[in-house]
Amino acid sequence: MLDDEQIIVPKYYAQLLEASAKLQFSMPSDLKTGSLLRTLVASKPSGHFLDIGTGTGLSLAWIAEGADESSRIISIDINADFQQVAIDTFSDDLRISIDTADGNEWLTFYDGEQFDLIFADAMPGKFEVLDQTLELIKVGGFYLIDDLLPQPNWPEGHSSRVDALVETLKQRSDFVQTTFNWSTGLMLFTKIK
Repeated sequence: MLDDEQIIVPKYYAQLLEASAKLQFSMPSDLKTGSLLRTLVASKPSGHFLDIGTGTGLSLAWIAEGADESSRIISIDINADFQQVAIDTFSDDLRISIDTADGNEWLTFYDGEQFDLIFADAMPGKFEVLDQTLELIKVGGFYLIDDLLPQPNWPEGHSSRVDALVETLKQRSDFVQTTFNWSTGLMLFTKIK
């Protein structure tokens, strides 16, 4: 069985990919990551989901596809130009709120309901304000991060940051985790206390 051949992309994915190419957005989530994300979201009926790093909305498309009609989705990013593609694409989807904000500030000052799943696909929520981000997850909720295997767009010295992050996360006793040497390198956590 070849997992790449089993992936059915979500609605709007092709148009988001085309718009991303026009804007030279070069950081889309991998298809395998997206497929896993959609599956995890589907496990949380009436869920509350956070997408950190909207980009042009490619990962948001997977989340929206997995979420049921009574779910709520927040997506944040600091880059308004890239994010405008997602705003235009999902403007009629009342489940989705897209905020243009500095992720570190947003995560630090957010005081709303906790999340059933946080997908951290940006520096904030992964390499920055990590503790604040993990506090925002409900017991039984998921935390998913990607890009833990070497990527061509990594800046110099980023590998050591990834290693430090992985070691920090492995020490957490309030989550159980699984590491995937798959896709772009993933870690999936479930909050247990």
